[in-house]
Order: sequence, then C-alpha cells, then structure tokens
Amino acid sequence: MMQSMQPRIILLKEGTDTSQGVPQIVSNINACQMVVEAIRTTLGPRGMDKLIVDSKEKVTISNDGATILGLLDIVHPAAKTLVDIARSQDAEVGDGTTTVTLLAGEFMKQAKPYIEDGINSQIIIRSFRKATAFALKKIQEIQVTVKSDDPEELRQLLKKCASTSMCSKLIAYNKDFFSDMVVDAVMCLDTYLPLNMIGIKKVTGGSVTDSKLVKGVAFKKTFSYAGFEMQPKTYNQPKVLSLNIELELKAERDNAECRIDNVEEYQKIVDAEWNILYDKLDLMVASGAKIILSKLPIGDVATQYFADRDIFCAGRVTQEDLNRTVKACGGTILTTVNDIREADMGQCDLFEEVQIGNDRYNLFTGCPKAKTCTLILRGGAEQFIDETERSLHDAIMIVRRALKNDSIVAGGGAIEMELSKELRNYAKTIHGKEQLLITAYAKALEIIPRQLCDNAGFDATTILNKLRQKHAQGAKWMGMDITSEDIADNFEACVWEPSIVKKNALTAACEACCTILSIDETVKNPNSNYKAPNAMPGM
Repeated sequence: MMQSMQPRIILLKEGTDTSQGVPQIVSNINACQMVVEAIRTTLGPRGMDKLIVDSKEKVTISNDGATILGLLDIVHPAAKTLVDIARSQDAEVGDGTTTVTLLAGEFMKQAKPYIEDGINSQIIIRSFRKATAFALKKIQEIQVTVKSDDPEELRQLLKKCASTSMCSKLIAYNKDFFSDMVVDAVMCLDTYLPLNMIGIKKVTGGSVTDSKLVKGVAFKKTFSYAGFEMQPKTYNQPKVLSLNIELELKAERDNAECRIDNVEEYQKIVDAEWNILYDKLDLMVASGAKIILSKLPIGDVATQYFADRDIFCAGRVTQEDLNRTVKACGGTILTTVNDIREADMGQCDLFEEVQIGNDRYNLFTGCPKAKTCTLILRGGAEQFIDETERSLHDAIMIVRRALKNDSIVAGGGAIEMELSKELRNYAKTIHGKEQLLITAYAKALEIIPRQLCDNAGFDATTILNKLRQKHAQGAKWMGMDITSEDIADNFEACVWEPSIVKKNALTAACEACCTILSIDETVKNPNSNYKAPNAMPGM
C-alpha cells in the first residue's frame, strides 16, 4: 500500500517526446533506409535522374547524390547524418556521394537483424571499424600508382579518371569532349590547385559541344553607358587597373543640402564636382592603363572620356571576377587614384571582347602572375547547364585528387568485390560474433555492383555470381561491363578511380553507420513557449 503511494518522479518537462532502446535504433535505421531509397536509382552510368521542385518552384534535375540530399527537406534527426556524409564526400573528393550514402545504408541494413536479435550495438560498431581498417589496408596494398614523370601518361590517367566520373552524368555522351576540357583546366593551375581559380560561366543557347575553355579570365560584359561602343575591343599587352571607386556624378539632391543666395555660387559647386571627377580621370589616363575595371559604377561622362582616349572601361564588375582578374593579371584593387604605381597595375598578353551566344564576354588571356582559366558552358535548357556545371565540378575535383594522389583502382564494382572477398577470408580467421559481423560487412560492399546491375536492367544475381567466381580465382580487377551486359577487367577497360575516393567513402560510411548504431535514445524537447498544465504563476 505504501509502495503505491510513492509520488511519480518527472525528470523532463511535460510534453517531451522520448524513445529509447532497441526499437529506437531500429527506427533510426529504417529512417536512413528511406533516404537511401530516394537516391538508390541514381548510381552508375545507367542511373536515373531526379526532378526536384523546391518551395520557390525552382526546378532542379540531377543525379548527384549530394545535390539531391541537399534539396530534400529531411527532418528526421538521425537521417540527416546521411546528408552530412554526402556533403563531406563532395567537399573532400567531389565524387562518390551516392556511393557513400548507399554503403552507409547497406551497413545499417546488414546490422539491423543482429540488433533485433539482441547483440549489443557496441560489438557491431567495433567489428565494423575493424573491417573498415582492414579494407583500407587492402586498398593501400592493391592500388596502382601511375608514374607521373611522363606528362603524356599522366594526362591519359587524369583523362580516364575524369571520364569515369562523368559516366553516370547527363553529359556522359560527351565525356571525351569534357574530359579533355577538365584536364586542361586543372593543368592550367599552379602547384596548390586552387579551385577558386577555375571560373565557370553559363550561357544559354547553342549545343553543349559549343562549350569552351578560356585559359585566362572571362566574365560577362557589364552594364555600360553611351560611348562604350566607341572604345576599342582588342588590346595587346595592355596594363590593367582594378578599382573600387565610383566614377559617376551624383544628383545634388541625393548628397547634400547647400544654402546659397545666387546662381554663381551654385555653378561653383557644380564645377567643383566636375573638376574632382576629371582630376581622377586624368590621373588614370596618366598611369598608362588601357583597361580600367571597377566594382562600382562608371558613369556616362567617364565612359565617353575613356572612349576618346582609346581606353576600355567596365563598371559594376562582380567581386569574384575582379579578384580573379587581380590574381591572374597582378596588381591590387585600389580605393584611390592619387598615387598609382606601376606595381599596382596588372598586365595580360591579350584582352578582347567577343560574342558568345546572346552575350558579350570580356576575355583576359596570357595572364603571367597566376595560372587561371574559365569554363564557358553552353546548352539548351538552364537546368541542363546547371547539371553540366555540377558534373564538371565533380570531374574537376576527381582530377585534382588524382594529381595529388596518383594511386588508382578499378571502378564498376571491381574494388568492392575484391574487398568483399578479402573480408570474407579474413572473417574466417576470427572467432565469436565478430566473424558474423565482418561477413555481414563484406556482404554490404556488394550493394555497389548489385545496384549498378539493377539500374542497368541486368540480372544482378548472375553477374554477382560470375564476379565472385572470378575474384576467387585471383582476377582482382573484374567488374561490371555496362556495354556488353557482362563482366570485364575494368583496369584494362580504363574504368579508373582515384583510390582516395574509395578510402574516403568507406571511412565516412562506416562512421555514419556507427553513429546511428550508437544512438539508443532520442529526446525531443517541447517548444520553449510550451506551458505545462497546472503550473504555478511565474513558473
């Protein structure tokens, strides 16, 4: 009787949603599975695209895993982990975002029955981490390092890596054209390969093969006033002056209030403003600069003044384009023209203004100070050009990684099948529950070739059985051949990927899986303005 009279202890505010234990882990795994299902069909050369319409009615067509997951409005707290690993993969290596999400989902799927059977999640986490460490060690052993001494051999390696990255994209049919362009773009850069020195401009219209690479800086012609067309549009060895100054007369009523008692005084004020502007223009002309760029507007008076002296000017240049021009041509962005030195101005071999589609572009080529380039993308639909940009970003990242880490492995499911075989053999040397769990990890790796088969419409069971047989016989680079609906030596077929992509994917997928498996309770706090019933005043 006394036991039933004890008061109920409440630790959390009323209205707090809590769930814990094995059902919570299973629930989190199921939520992650739903996310994986959303992008499962986008994997590989025969992967499908997704059309996503956001709240602002903007349409995005893509099969890039990170892009799709970023646009999906995922609210489940555990499922957001998959979005994070896709973003980290995209930031780190640029490609393999769908792969890393699929692997993480499959690791959880294989762990789910063991969780339901009562195996402690910490045992599963320990086994999966051990399996990942073993897999990374095996990749290190079997990866092939390509000699980078021969420039032509290195170029072929980079081109094949770029082609493999673009196989699963919308631009797959033009992969030879774009892989050359991507390799040329990356080879333009300096030793540190800064990504921000590759500019990408999109021009609607024309064929996708009308896209071009400008080895220098290119940006769209800015807004211009009368007199602009009188300026020359081509210069050889010009000096480039970059400014953050407004060269325009302001309306008097906007700037200040002056109390005057006769017309002569007013004329003096107007003349003073004109003289200030002309003094600035005279100093710029005296510097010897032939190209004048400014982040702020250049008015009609200044435009005509420069045109009369055969000087090209452009105002309202975006900060990004101005920064790239300064880094490429040299000099600095000035905020005053009172002391223009030779070192403050940049130089390029050739400046020209050309027509591309319906737009005119200013091109700076032969920039001595820094190595930079600009990709000008063409295409019919805006959505197609956007997807082309995302595809080229992935390819550029892959080529940069391949340049820094010249070790490659075969793609098309070959490396996953080889790791799966090695892990099954390794599991036989371990006793206890870990043997089952490492075998489950090995089975999870087969999701990549299996999904490639499913997306291409092939019989996955037959293909996987053939692959298992060949890998057991020692053919470590055997993988899927999409064109012949069979298996092939993907290393000989030049389906290459930088080994860093696979290493990063396995590490990120394992970490995401272990994070989800280690969560056994979720607490959702009520809104801060929630008022508990029967609360004392002022509580």
